[in-house]
Amino acid sequence: MFLSVSNLTKSYHTGIVTHVLKDVDLKMERGQIGVILGPSGSGKSTLMNIIGGVDRADGGTVEVGGERITDFNDNQLVEYRRERVGFVFQFYNLMPNLMVAENIEVVSNISKKPLKTDEVLSAVGLSDKKNRFPRELSGGEQQRVSIARAIVKNPKLLLCDEPTGALDLETSRGVLSLLQKVNAQFGTTILMITHNVAIAGMAHVVFRLRSGEVEEAAHNSEIIPAERIEW
Repeated sequence: MFLSVSNLTKSYHTGIVTHVLKDVDLKMERGQIGVILGPSGSGKSTLMNIIGGVDRADGGTVEVGGERITDFNDNQLVEYRRERVGFVFQFYNLMPNLMVAENIEVVSNISKKPLKTDEVLSAVGLSDKKNRFPRELSGGEQQRVSIARAIVKNPKLLLCDEPTGALDLETSRGVLSLLQKVNAQFGTTILMITHNVAIAGMAHVVFRLRSGEVEEAAHNSEIIPAERIEW
């Protein structure tokens, strides 16, 4: 099992105690695409932040590639985030004063075994835009740069937080198609969170999260190409 989350708990104390995650279990095989569905406030982002080594759990375990990251110290988590996990967000967080290729190279320069920038640009279909600034790109193109930046370090796990949340329908299909291509071409395990039920059809496994608990974990027998997803 590549990703295994067991009995994960997380609470926040702000005068009152808010239980965000309640004994969450989640498992994924290497090379799968997984989707976490749930309404706002269900704990999706907190769960992803813990899997990504950005936040710490109160209890339970997270194992990625055979390593229990919930036992890591701060320095080990920094190394984990830098080398083994890629992040794609709803808002692209590109550096406005750097060109497309430079935005990608910022990450590749601090990685031990990065992919080649030109290879990644070709994979996301932006070879002809490598010398453009983010402001010269459409929203979909900026999200493609964000994905390229995430995969250039050749992560084993790619975490996507509402990657189509700021995009229109057709552009969303293009970005999701790109994620399927990345999964197939690089063997990257992808886990994304969304409130959009339609996206579930492109995933190998779907987790439905509500009030901090996994209500259902379902495997799809047929994977729908992203361009055929109907909103």
